[in-house]
Amino acid sequence: MNNLVYLSGAVRQFSLWFANASIGHPLLSGYEESFYETFREENSWVEQTYAIFMNNLKLDESGNVLNYKEAERRAAQYVRRYLDSSYVVEPAFESWECELHPVSKENYCK
Repeated sequence: MNNLVYLSGAVRQFSLWFANASIGHPLLSGYEESFYETFREENSWVEQTYAIFMNNLKLDESGNVLNYKEAERRAAQYVRRYLDSSYVVEPAFESWECELHPVSKENYCK
């Protein structure tokens, strides 16, 4: 089995819940309308949300996902803060959580 199968599953599950505005449930409850409105009008926050999710996700040597719910919660905190400026993210995001990483130069076009 490909050792990235669980990573693939985590990204698939996160994407489904993201599309349904239900990541980090119940953190975004009541924000569904503004979630979809913001999604239609601007989308750079979507890229940042996925970066936070992926940067927080931990895998073991076999490719097993070790902390899916924590990574999802951190991403949901970012979305909640984006939609509600009075929301306080605890703990505050560290710089590594928000880094946007490039696609590998060698394999991007293959």
